[in-house]
Amino acid sequence: DLHGIVGVSTKIQDVLRVVSRLKDTRTPVLITGESGTGKELVARAIHFRGGFASRPFVAVDCGSLVPTLIESELFGYEKGAFTGALKSKEGLFKAADGGTIFLDEIGELPLEMQGKLLRVLQEKEVRPVGSNQRSKVDVRVIAATNRDLEAEYKIGAFRKDLYFRLNVVTVHLPALRERRSDIPMLTNWFLERCAPGRSMQVTSRAMRALMQYEWPGNVRELQNVVERAV
Repeated sequence: DLHGIVGVSTKIQDVLRVVSRLKDTRTPVLITGESGTGKELVARAIHFRGGFASRPFVAVDCGSLVPTLIESELFGYEKGAFTGALKSKEGLFKAADGGTIFLDEIGELPLEMQGKLLRVLQEKEVRPVGSNQRSKVDVRVIAATNRDLEAEYKIGAFRKDLYFRLNVVTVHLPALRERRSDIPMLTNWFLERCAPGRSMQVTSRAMRALMQYEWPGNVRELQNVVERAV
């Protein structure tokens, strides 16, 4: 039970071993896997299980950022940089200084923004929108994607240089259908959290149904099913 990463299957134990090796390093990490497999849980485990635990952890959902505002969100902006910028604001990279920034769904970033991100990773400094001044940032970058970025850079949909900058260590999260032996443990774990102290049981027939289902939404879908049943 490591920050919600539950299971005894070989594939999930391999993930936990990699987490334990990475927790005190500054190595960039790329977490891959289908939606709902727990990529952010792994990022949090890498951060909070080691020496970074007391430092900032900033999670950014790249897919939900408004394209026109991505740069100012990540790198900050100066007062008057654009309409509505009534005062200066530091970006998410600056907020994560000294700690970890988790870039979820990195494949959703526009190509132009990928180039600016690469520059920040190489030079370890950010320039807020509307400013001529650069400021140093010291952050560990953990990125995650449900896309095949190797295939994407080969067709020009993702920057090759950024891919290799991020892909120093890859942690691949298996789909739930690839680790069915963990389903009973996960089900009971969610059950204890949804109905604490109520000693609810899953019938053998219900468990058989859970074991046979394909789980396209992975662990997140299983959690929702248990909550709905409770």
